[in-house]
Amino acid sequence: MTASLHPVSGTAEEVLPLLRGWLDTGEPLTMRTSGSTGAPKDVVLSRDAMVASATAAIDRLGGPGQWLLPLPVTGVGGLQVLLRSILAGTDPVVDADVVAGAERLTAERRYASIVPTQLHRLDAAGRLDVLARLDAVLIGGAGTDPDLLARARAAGVEVVRTYGMTETCGGCVYDGLPLDGVAMRVVDEQVELSGPVLMDGYTDPVLTADAVQDGWFRTGDLGRITDGVLSITGRRDDVVQSGAVKVALPAVTAALKSLEGVRDAIALGAPDPEWGSRVVAFVVPGDAVCLDALRLDELRDAVEEAGLPRASAPRQVVLVDDLPLLANGKIDRQALLRYAG
Repeated sequence: MTASLHPVSGTAEEVLPLLRGWLDTGEPLTMRTSGSTGAPKDVVLSRDAMVASATAAIDRLGGPGQWLLPLPVTGVGGLQVLLRSILAGTDPVVDADVVAGAERLTAERRYASIVPTQLHRLDAAGRLDVLARLDAVLIGGAGTDPDLLARARAAGVEVVRTYGMTETCGGCVYDGLPLDGVAMRVVDEQVELSGPVLMDGYTDPVLTADAVQDGWFRTGDLGRITDGVLSITGRRDDVVQSGAVKVALPAVTAALKSLEGVRDAIALGAPDPEWGSRVVAFVVPGDAVCLDALRLDELRDAVEEAGLPRASAPRQVVLVDDLPLLANGKIDRQALLRYAG
């Protein structure tokens, strides 16, 4: 594959010189979304929007520094690391091995951008200490377990939770607070974002018209703002209609994870000719759990014990070795739903 900025493709080493030249052109670039919840979209991002995002991030973190890049640059999080490095006049350390990469950082100020899966693996390996040497560690791409965040902070890691998406040039809300110039609001429980970091649009104008209204991007995420701090509570597509019941899938997922012998799990809605959507439990069993040990009645009991309607319980269980992840650390929901039949 030839490196490109339309859409962005290639390795960090291939894209970096293209990005340097792109800064002088003033032209937009195109990035493809991850497609974690549906078909990928091509997003058009202007030079001004990308630079506004990178500059605001550098200012929020306390100044320019050297970056560790363990992410693919085909995602906006990885591409922004390259852009921040160019603007800072530093050379990023590109290394998928976070431990080895962190040890190669040499600048006075040092940063990293990772996804929750990488933080989890460092925690499991007892190597959170390598992140504690950095001035800040951005973590985004998916929700992060609060207990994992607490352990990282207890180990001295300056974790910064980021929220954003390709359509906003990456993270534009840090620890619940918007970057300079970014505005946020909640309309009908849905988070909307605006500001200089917003995309020009999708390559498909129909999608753009549906997603952007009067300069506000409808994220599809559910949330609330309390005392100026944004909290994400789920996604609109995390609520499905199964028969006559609206099912909040994150609550079902939490109930599944509470079961003894369940290492990981997620509840998703699959199309169903009778129910409209049926709730499917994708479960990663612990080592001691036999494949036939997890029964539907046990899952339904767990749902009821969590205070949810019994109708919210899964109608199908799919056992998997692991929950498949996209490059940005999000669960590949489309891949899982293919298992549901």
